[in-house]
Amino acid sequence: MFAVFFILQDTDKLNDLLDGWEEAGSPGVTILPSIGLASLKEKRALQEDFPIIPNLEDLIESSLNHTRTLFSLVKTQEVIDALYKSTIDVIGDLDQPHTGIFFVLPVHQAFGIREYKKKE
Repeated sequence: MFAVFFILQDTDKLNDLLDGWEEAGSPGVTILPSIGLASLKEKRALQEDFPIIPNLEDLIESSLNHTRTLFSLVKTQEVIDALYKSTIDVIGDLDQPHTGIFFVLPVHQAFGIREYKKKE
């Protein structure tokens, strides 16, 4: 079993990416808001501009500036390859700046995993 991760920079592409991962055979995807070190340092530099009592617009803008980290547990290399191809189809060349990072880790044990059945 493997854990497939993708750190997505352009959150406007999230829904297309999720659709692609589902079609590629991902049994499910967990999505976490995340922020990189460079963005965090940039935010710290602007911290004095953040209001003491933020309004709804400030909170929405803040949440939109985060990246998203997606991960899925998959069983085979074939599914990993399909997820990577799907990611490239949606995002483009990951060697380009501000696209994302795709990586895979082995999972030696996992509990609570149910068999995936694709919806017809």
